[in-house]
Formats: sequence, C-alpha cells, structure tokens
Amino acid sequence: MFERHLEQVLRAALSDSPAVFLGGARQCGKSTLVQRIAASQRTRRYVTLDDAGMLSAARSDPRGFLAALRTPVVIDEVQACPELFPAIKMEIDRDRAAGRFLLTGSANALVVPEMSRSLVGRVELLALRTLSGGEIEGVREGFVDWLFSSAPPARSYPSCADIPTRVTVGGYPEVVARRTPERRAAWFDAYVTTILQRDVRDLANVDGLHHLPQLLRLIAARVASLANLAEISRALAVPQTTLKRYVALLEAVYLVHRLPAWSANLGKRFARSPKLFLLDSGLAAHLQGIDVSGWREPATRRGSLLENFVFGEIDKLLGWSRVRARLFHFRTHGGEEIDFLLEDASGRVVGIEVKASATLSAADASPLRRLARELGDRFVRGVVLYLGSEEIPFDRHVHALPVSALWCAGARK
Repeated sequence: MFERHLEQVLRAALSDSPAVFLGGARQCGKSTLVQRIAASQRTRRYVTLDDAGMLSAARSDPRGFLAALRTPVVIDEVQACPELFPAIKMEIDRDRAAGRFLLTGSANALVVPEMSRSLVGRVELLALRTLSGGEIEGVREGFVDWLFSSAPPARSYPSCADIPTRVTVGGYPEVVARRTPERRAAWFDAYVTTILQRDVRDLANVDGLHHLPQLLRLIAARVASLANLAEISRALAVPQTTLKRYVALLEAVYLVHRLPAWSANLGKRFARSPKLFLLDSGLAAHLQGIDVSGWREPATRRGSLLENFVFGEIDKLLGWSRVRARLFHFRTHGGEEIDFLLEDASGRVVGIEVKASATLSAADASPLRRLARELGDRFVRGVVLYLGSEEIPFDRHVHALPVSALWCAGARK
C-alpha cells in the first residue's frame, strides 16, 4: 500500500471541520485512504453508496439514514445521492463537532448543485490525485516549498532514465501495479469506458454524450496547448456552447483541467486562454497510443507529454505544501511563453520551463531570465526541468534541474 501524503492534511481538516469532502477521480485511491482513516479511528463507520442497498436506503429516507448511521462516519461516493446533502446540513447545524462527516466523491463538489448550496461554509474541500512520484518512491516531496525558499539546488539528482516509464504509466495505483504495457492499456480502456458511460451520465442526463470519447482523445492530443475550443468544435461538429458543457463535465470527473493564464502589469498584452491538461499523464499517453517504447519514436510529442507530467506532479504537491501557491501558465501575444508560474499569497513568483532534452543551451533559460528582470524582487527562482542528470546554473536565480528534482529537491523520508 502506498502512503498518501495528503493523509496528514486530511486528518488535520477532520480535527477542526465538521465535514470534509475528499474529491478525486475514480480509482485514484480515495476509498483506500478513507478506509485507512476509519480503521485507525475505530469509532468512525465506513459506508459506500456504490452499494445498491445503501444507496436505496439513503434515497428513500435521507434523514433516517443519517440518524441510523450516527457519526463520525465516512460516506464514500456521496455524489450518488444528492438528497443526502440537505440532511447533512441539518445535522451539522444541529451539532458542529469536528470530524463528523468524511465525504468522498468522484465528481467535483462544486458542480453538484445540492452540495454546493447545502454545505457552503460547512465543509472543507480537498482533492486526491493519482500517485505522485514521491509516493511511488516512498519519499515526501518538498519541491514547491523548496522553490520558494532560499536553499540552493543540489548538484546532482537520480538518473532520469525511468522518466519515459513515469510519464507513460502515470499514477493510477492499478496501472502502476501492472507490469506490461498491454495490461495497462486494457485497464485504461475499461476505465475510460466506465467513467464516460457511468459517472458523466450520472452528472448530466443530456443527449450527445457519445461525443465524449472522441473529445477526450482530441484533448489528449492537444495537452499543454492553449484551449482552442473553436478548432475542437469544428473537429467534433458540435456547437461551442455544447462543447464547453462537455469539457466542464470532463473537468467535473477529474479527467481534464484548464490551467488559467497568469498576467501582471508588465506592459505587455497577454494571451488569456487557459491551457488544457489531463490530470494523469499515463491516461494522456494511452489516449495518444503511446507506451514506453513509443516514447522513443521520432514523431512522438515528448515535449507536451512531459509538460503534462510536470503539471500533474506540481498540482499534486500543491495539495500538501506548506507554501500556499496557485499554478498558472504564462504567454504573451508576441509568443513569449513560460510553461508554469507559481504565485504565493504575497505575490512572489516562481517560473518553471520544461524541456524534453538531455542537453540545454543558454537560450532555454532566456524567458525565465527576462521575467526575473521584469519582476525584480517578486521573482524568487526560475527552474528549467530537463532530462539530464546535473544541475546547471544559468545565473543566481535561474537553474536547470533534472525532472527527478520534482520528488528529490527538498524531499524527506
């Protein structure tokens, strides 16, 4: 069993919040984590609404169902019964003791109207992603905290030789455990079918959902690109208004993420469009038809897949980092681009470039160095993540680091 680094954050939330909602994609490990917590607390009962009997009881008499359960309780896949949320609200208003309800869901709480209306101000929202590199390696990453610190980078890191495997396998626990590309592909095929035919249809009983498999593949082919919905709309032959609703559904079930653009008063015109990513790089690679051997083929878009992988790792680390930062991309209308920017609550900025190469030139750090000059004291550090194995100093604030720095820089056992 993998140790999930979000567990400490989840336990802390239960210590002072009456309800905690843990969202995340199906099969990312939510049930395993909350069952572990329930077992350790002994008095906390675990029920899942994937059980037809439990679901029927909850729907027929929500208040009676909760009264019979008593608290503290885990209710897994709670989005299956929206009727429960008003009853949970009444229970919390009656008794706001900490940790009464630990709820999980494979649909984002913010898109379930009954939940967002009933539990606002009463529930803390957390998100569990697929396994991070550090969780697989057995170390607790501190990369984001290190980025905002004054600590110098190490001079060497573990080899990046297994990065193609990391990128194309991704982080779903079931996929990580499988040993052959064929078995991983079989799992992904079944997974996508289940999500699109079950979870999405549970969220939106609308016509035209047969477009979703093709839409997901189109997005996978465009990961790390600006969200050109007009182009995708033409490819699918569906109106943009419909397309936007479909993309929102894929976001709601934790498959797709739109990364917003960052802007500041730098005297430039900025591209406002978000970038599209899949939340798991293994799924993105599978939908592109790429496995470890395919990574080495000349036509493979290694750069976009590696960028999607780095996005996913940073997104995971933000869930437990001490520094509270937000993630953006940066692009001007003139074409100047930095793959990722992290901005903390005080406005300090870190820039990250991703290069799918084992060698670099000074030009690879130029966008980061220009941003450092323009931001002055707001700029903390710039990092170029690449497929080499050595730290390369471009100047005092900008360094190149191996991709493995994501789970090695600032890590602790």
